[in-house]
Amino acid sequence: MILVFGSLNIDLVAKVPIIPGSGRTVLAPSYQTHFGGKGANQAVAAARIAGPRQVQMAGRVGRDAFGDGAIANLRSNDVDTALVVRADEPTGCAFITVDEAGENAITVASGANMTANAGDLPAVLFGADTVLVLQMEVPFAQALAAARRTRSASGTVIWNLAPVPEKMTREMVTELLAATDYLIVNEHEALDGAAAIGVNASDYETAAAELAKTGNLTCIVTAGAQGALAVTSDGTRLRAPAPRVTPVDTTGAGDTFAGAFAAMIHERVPLQTALKVGCEAAARKCLTPGAQAGMPMRAQIPSLA
Repeated sequence: MILVFGSLNIDLVAKVPIIPGSGRTVLAPSYQTHFGGKGANQAVAAARIAGPRQVQMAGRVGRDAFGDGAIANLRSNDVDTALVVRADEPTGCAFITVDEAGENAITVASGANMTANAGDLPAVLFGADTVLVLQMEVPFAQALAAARRTRSASGTVIWNLAPVPEKMTREMVTELLAATDYLIVNEHEALDGAAAIGVNASDYETAAAELAKTGNLTCIVTAGAQGALAVTSDGTRLRAPAPRVTPVDTTGAGDTFAGAFAAMIHERVPLQTALKVGCEAAARKCLTPGAQAGMPMRAQIPSLA
């Protein structure tokens, strides 16, 4: 089973000519509403590759219409929502601007996500076949508790170090690495993670190698058009190219990679194959606006068709 413990949001997306900097205002003709949250995104991406009854989402939403919609959306994507709990806080919301090149800037109001609790996860979920997927949009202590329970049951932990916390301490990163089997980062997150443990890396490959060595894990770096890099704890490096596409919206591409990668790890395929499938899924997602709408089904992945 793939268990995703993380955030559920509603995304409000506006297309703008340029992403505004400090003190600037830009006008957008309209906006769109999409389902999001890194946890929910990764659950949907995984379910579309793994198939029905393979993915369970755990997290919290508000007692509001946004929460109703978030749960219904997950169910429509064959994600089990039995562990999505209603909270008194409002459902999380993300405000996203997308420029003409398809790049984005995101502000997240966490809401109910900050009440997520690992205590909501029953012991029966944890076993050797469990693949737990984590991010950084719910309380760190709760995500860490879920990771440790999974490792204690001989399960596998995939942790996406995103978004990087403003105050990320050495202790936090050290604890995260010790409880993780596969760490997924982008180029900037790799450098930030390495810096937190005292490594002043000049490039993301060096940073990934240090993170892998320190945590005795495999570090995966998603590098956009450059594809993905995996560095194992012994320094072995594997690469997968990114298919060439003209992006419409990159929102959710990293989450698509993480979900597809988790589905492949759950199927126990070779690491090289998992990287390739993740890159193919992320590239296809970029052809459609919104975080989840373009996430591909298994039959749409060239390596799996």
